[in-house]
Amino acid sequence: MTSFQSTAPLDCRSDALLDLSAQTIRNALATGALQPIRTESTLITQGELSFSVRWVSSLALKDQARVASISTRRTDFNPFLPPEPALTVTSLGDGHIVVLNKFPVIDHHLLIVTRAFEAQTAPLSATDFRALATILGPQGGLGFYNGGRIAGASQAHKHLQWVPDSALRADDGFAAFSRSLRYDMPGIAQYNAALPWQHAFVSLAGIDWCNPAAAGQTLQDAFATACRAVSLPPAADPMPPYNLLVSRDWLLVVPRRLEEWQDISINSLGYAGSLFVRSPSQIERLRTEGPLAVLATVGFPD
Repeated sequence: MTSFQSTAPLDCRSDALLDLSAQTIRNALATGALQPIRTESTLITQGELSFSVRWVSSLALKDQARVASISTRRTDFNPFLPPEPALTVTSLGDGHIVVLNKFPVIDHHLLIVTRAFEAQTAPLSATDFRALATILGPQGGLGFYNGGRIAGASQAHKHLQWVPDSALRADDGFAAFSRSLRYDMPGIAQYNAALPWQHAFVSLAGIDWCNPAAAGQTLQDAFATACRAVSLPPAADPMPPYNLLVSRDWLLVVPRRLEEWQDISINSLGYAGSLFVRSPSQIERLRTEGPLAVLATVGFPD
């Protein structure tokens, strides 16, 4: 297995990881190891914010049934020990490997998995943040972490996640949520009064993405700052439920108290303006309630 380390030029951009991911995707599709779930999408606009809502396509009902049958396993089943070889993209330093999401609704949806078992409720470590920085630096995109089942985690084995910029609309969600904040104030927790749930943003202005170790330390420091701002202990074991989102520009922490709104599961991507439902009928309930109210309900209303 190839070990990916960033060897990008000074602007820290390289397509090396995406090239490896694309090759792994092609091979995994050919063997059936990768089983994408086809979706349709629509927009729900609330005020000046828009939310992308995906649902399982009518053309994918067979896929949905197949996924359900394959994914029905023992509650103690761990798909990451070991991960399927056909889904494994690369190693990432000594502590992590990069794996394709077996049932993706987003292309190039990558999982950053610890080699040895650690609980999804364990505190994020310096090596976790360095692994995330190693991908965010060259690739951009959005990294995220579902801190425990209540925060939307589907697996108990610690794994961060990453999706490319192309997976999210440039004018909604994460970018829009942070647009009114002061980017030139790194290291200080900030809040967007338009978001009716407890949260804390920290600007990543000036971060040295060309140095994954330094970038990882900056991310860890920013995470601790955001956690303290919302009364989360950043090194508790186990951690209380929370969602973490990280772009090249901002880090966001959202404490969680519920995993679902009615029968709709919400994970970190909800706080990036991207929601997933099982059927079109759930979309109308989301539209009636309003995505902001839904996200406030599963978080802590501010």
